[in-house]
Parts: sequence; C-alpha cells; structure tokens
Amino acid sequence: MFNLRPIAFILSMTLSTLAVLMWLPTLLALWLGHHQGFQEFLQSTLLTHAAALLLFIIGRREHIHLRVKEMFFLTTLVWLSVCVFGALPFVFISHINFTDAFFETMSGVTTTGSTVLTGLDIQPLAILLWRSVLQWLGGIGFIVAAVAILPYLNVGGMRLFQAESSVWSDKSAPNMAKRIVQLYLALTLLCIASYYLLSDMNAFEAVNHAMTTLSTGGYSTSDTSMNHFSTAAHWVGITFMFVGGLPFLLMVFSLQQKNFHLFKDAQVRGFFVLIISTALMLSLYLWLTGRYPLVDAIRVSLFNLISVITTTGYALDDFGHWGAFPLVLFGLLMVCGACSGSTAGGFKIFRFQVGIVLFSKQLHLLMHPRAIVGQRYNGRHVSDDIVRSLITFIFGYFATIVILALLLTLLSLPPQVAISAAMTAVANVGPGIGETIGPSGNFAGLPDAAKWLLALGMLMGRLEIMTVMVLFFPSFWRN
Repeated sequence: MFNLRPIAFILSMTLSTLAVLMWLPTLLALWLGHHQGFQEFLQSTLLTHAAALLLFIIGRREHIHLRVKEMFFLTTLVWLSVCVFGALPFVFISHINFTDAFFETMSGVTTTGSTVLTGLDIQPLAILLWRSVLQWLGGIGFIVAAVAILPYLNVGGMRLFQAESSVWSDKSAPNMAKRIVQLYLALTLLCIASYYLLSDMNAFEAVNHAMTTLSTGGYSTSDTSMNHFSTAAHWVGITFMFVGGLPFLLMVFSLQQKNFHLFKDAQVRGFFVLIISTALMLSLYLWLTGRYPLVDAIRVSLFNLISVITTTGYALDDFGHWGAFPLVLFGLLMVCGACSGSTAGGFKIFRFQVGIVLFSKQLHLLMHPRAIVGQRYNGRHVSDDIVRSLITFIFGYFATIVILALLLTLLSLPPQVAISAAMTAVANVGPGIGETIGPSGNFAGLPDAAKWLLALGMLMGRLEIMTVMVLFFPSFWRN
C-alpha cells in the first residue's frame, strides 16, 4: 500500500539530524562531568545514529516520489519518531517513566511548553539544553512543514499560501530552505546576544532561552520561568516572541527584495492589531485595579499576551489570579495563534480573517440576495475549495478540543483542568488555567492516560488537526 523505501530514507535523514543535535548536550555533559549524564546521553546518541543508519540502508535510493497518502503518513511519522528517540535521555538521566519522557519530548518538538519536570534549577545542565534543542528543532521543522507540505495537502485552508510556497516546487527550493534556516540561525544568535548583553542571564541561560523564545516553545531553565530574570529579559522575550510569530517565508522575501512587503501582509497587520488592542485593554485593567503601576502593567500585559497568542507559554506571574476579565481573555486567546508559516501553533490569525470575509459576504447577501459579491483575502481569491477546507478544519479543531476534554473528565480531572488542558494541548500553548496546570504548576500530577491523550492533542494541533485525523479513517488504509 505504501512505498516504504522513500519513507524510510526520509526518516533516516530526520533521525540523523536529531542524533547530530544530540551531540550538543552529550559534549556538554562530558565537559562538565559529575553526574551530568554523559554516558546516558552517549548511549541515546548512538542508539539514534544506529536507527538512522538502519533506515538509510533500507530506504537508500536515488529518487524520492511520495503520493498524497504517503505524505500524510510520513508527516505524522516524522514527529512520532523524533519523540520516541528524543525521549531516551529523559528516561536514562531524569529517571522518569517513558510516558513522562514522551510527554516532555512531544511538548518540546511541538513547541507546546507543557512540562512534567520539577526542580529545573537543579536538573543536569545537559538535560536543560536538550529540552531547548528539541524546541528549537521543532520550531524550524514546523516552518518547513507549514510552507512546503501543508499548502500542498490543502490542510485547513493552507492552499491560500501556495503562491508563496510554490518556490519549493522548482529548482530554487533548496536555496529557499537554506535561506529560511539561515534567517532562523541569525535570529537565534541575535536573541542569544540580546539576552546575554541586555539582561541578567548568563551565557547558558541566554542560549537556552533564545532557542525556546524564537521557537515560541517556552521551556525555561528555572521553575519560576521568566520571573527568575530581570525586566530587561522580559522585553527581549517580548521582542523575539513577536518575531517568532511572524511568517518566516515572507521575512525572507522582504529581506531578499529589500522592501516592506512583510508589513503589508494582512496576517501580520492583524497579528499586530490583536496584540496592541488586547495589551491596551489588559494594561488599563491591571493599572486601574491597582495590581501594577502603569509601566509594569504594560510590560506584564505585553509579555503574557504575546506568550499566549504566539503559543510560547512562558510564565510571568499567574494570570489566573488577576480576576474574571483576564481569565476569560486569556482563555479566548489561548486558541488564537499567530501567523501561518511562523513557529507558533494555535488556530492562526488568517483563519479568523477569512472567516470575517465570509461572514461579511453572507450579511451582504442577506440584504442584497441578487448581488454578486467576491470573496478575497490578502489580494487573493478565496475559492470554494479553500472554504470547504477551512470549515472542515474549524469543525475538526474544536471537535478535537471537546472530545479531548470529555475524555479527560472521565479520568477524574476537574472540568476547568480538563477543558484548559485540552485547549492548551491542541493550541500548543503550554500552561493551562488553574493551580494544577496553570503558569505556577505543571502536568506531573496528571494520570498517565491523560498525558498520552494530551500528547496526541499536541501532535494534532501542531500538524493542523486534519493531517493526523485522516489517519484514523479506515478508508485511508485501503488501496
């Protein structure tokens, strides 16, 4: 049914990349010594290399051609294989069971940021680095998927961006991929320098937080997250979380052509307006209720809002204690997401904007039934095929959250915990709402079955729901 050779070959390349990156914490552990887990990391690295070599031998071939079915299957399989082998260091060094290790790794590579680990301040530095590397890898991995694979598969209306991603179908594709990676690396280095030079972070903290900020992942080196650092670090985080929420392909185009096309994009403008408007409301609320002075209210509001909208998941104060208005606001923004083609998860700004276009058209037709009204978004025609794909995605997205929340309540989770956990998993946000899984808590106390369900929710949310959901239909597996 499937041509397994090209699938095995691509998996071998994926695991080879993972193994190469695994050498970073391995060498750090060797350099630091004293219970940093060098032998365990070396064992994990060699096992990953061995699996990659075996898959390479099985799948070695000159030409790779994948059908649509195989692309759906491979996209999910790549993420799962990275999670399985990426979990090995957590099992060997942190001495947690495979369920917790898989959950932590899935949260990392999907840039969700939910964690089951406690005592981060005393964890081996190699483990902290590995968590950050997983998120950094997941960030660039999803950018490639968002601009190269999902538009081709027409997942969730992503075909709207096929004109921008068409460069991947010709000879310029490798060069464009190279430029995106170069931009990602350059922004990571700039973020490292900013954290190190402008805030109170040391070199190790700056490297880790740069990787998890730009990837909008949210893993920190401290249990208190960004509260552990100065206000200067918060402003650096605000800047680079915002950059991580922008479409990277458009950033590359703008830099290449030396124009301001990025800022003319409807998604980017909507993203900016959403942040400014909600930050203004929340800042005034926090200031007028006497919770913060005005300057601090602006900083805390911007940081938390951008963290949630870009699905980064950094914690700066527990917004669950701010009152009903912020709680409802963050609950609504939790599923929002930033721009398509960014490192952020979530629903994505463009889907709300297309929904507004369709809503306005329908209202106009109700008043003028015989009128001919076009439906355009960002200067492009929105075809009926895209509308159907979008409606299917919306139904699948919220159905996934509802079903996941109901299943979690069957595991005796309180309703607020179950609903917010389902939302934060599918939206790839990180912390939920409440004392248990809120910004000041973690997911360690949840039942193992709940962690597996949430890991599935993270994967489905990261891969735009339909990419994974299609695998559950028996007709997919028929010839």
